[in-house]
Amino acid sequence: MHDLFPLLLSDLLRQTGLLELTIGNGVMILVGIILLYLGIVKKYEPFLLVGIGFACIVANIPGSTLTSDGGLFRYAYAGVEKLILPPLIFLGVGAMTDFGPMIANPSLVILGAAAHLGIFVALIGAEALGFSLKEAASIGIIGGADGPMAIYTTMKLAPDLLPQISVAAYSYMALMPLIQPPVMKLLTTKKERNIMMKQPRYVSRLEKIAFPIVIAVIVNIFLPPVAPLITMLMLGNLLRECLVVSKLAETAANTLLNVVTLVLTVAIGSTMAAEDFLTPKTLLIIVLGLIAFVFGTGSGVVCAKVMNKLSGGRINPLIGSAGIASVPIAARVSHLVGQRENRQNFLLMHAMGPNLAGVFGTAISGGIMLALLAQ
Repeated sequence: MHDLFPLLLSDLLRQTGLLELTIGNGVMILVGIILLYLGIVKKYEPFLLVGIGFACIVANIPGSTLTSDGGLFRYAYAGVEKLILPPLIFLGVGAMTDFGPMIANPSLVILGAAAHLGIFVALIGAEALGFSLKEAASIGIIGGADGPMAIYTTMKLAPDLLPQISVAAYSYMALMPLIQPPVMKLLTTKKERNIMMKQPRYVSRLEKIAFPIVIAVIVNIFLPPVAPLITMLMLGNLLRECLVVSKLAETAANTLLNVVTLVLTVAIGSTMAAEDFLTPKTLLIIVLGLIAFVFGTGSGVVCAKVMNKLSGGRINPLIGSAGIASVPIAARVSHLVGQRENRQNFLLMHAMGPNLAGVFGTAISGGIMLALLAQ
């Protein structure tokens, strides 16, 4: 019996994943723990980081059936690959978003364009580092801070890079409260950060109902490559603004969006297996994504500073950083940085204008890339 026990123990260990655990798996499990820490303890967009971090840990445990073929997380990732989840995310975002601030002050749309410099900086940098033009375009779109758009564009242009690009896009979106403030403070003075903007004009219900219809028509005519995403965004917004299908709008903005976000985040985290993720190419994509975010934030702030001068000091340059498309994370960061300078300064509604414009800026950038490269 005593001789049999070591054999039984050895057989038991061979049936577990313990003996197959590598240093790379350990590194990625640590990465998953860090993401959980940032989401749970630091509260950096926990809706994104908790699912990604947890799935990252599970994906690096050898033998896990959740991430293998036929596993639940693998089926979740199929929703990303088949481009089912990104349009549903846009439907939910549209249903929870008030486009009034952008309609009320259309001049701030310029900031949504200016903050996309990072896309082209990353694109040029990626091509210089040896990526193909299609791969470079997919990497560049990370700078738009629009996860569904990054997934959509990458699946059309460089599907082999989808795990790295989707992880980079969503991780940086979640870490914007950490990335953006130092850039914003570096490029602005205390006086500029204290500028209080006047209340935007009232936007009528007719304007709010007409807006999604008009935009859907324009996008489907002029930007068909990205029409599925923007069309669903506009449908969600129409559900919200027409006031006759409140249950549908509430479901899209809450239950549906929460479920799809959960599925999407575990799908993204499940791609972070060490053997696929710990490569030089991944490191380059992560670095280029960070550069894109920094340049996008900086270019938006600089453009807002110029607009502030031209307007006679009526625009707070902090809202320029919200020109990248992560709604409403970027607008919230602009507001919080302003609040740290002056508790009476409320920039959220003003920042939502360029933030929402950034969604269309990323769509236009992605649409042009798909039109030129997706052959």
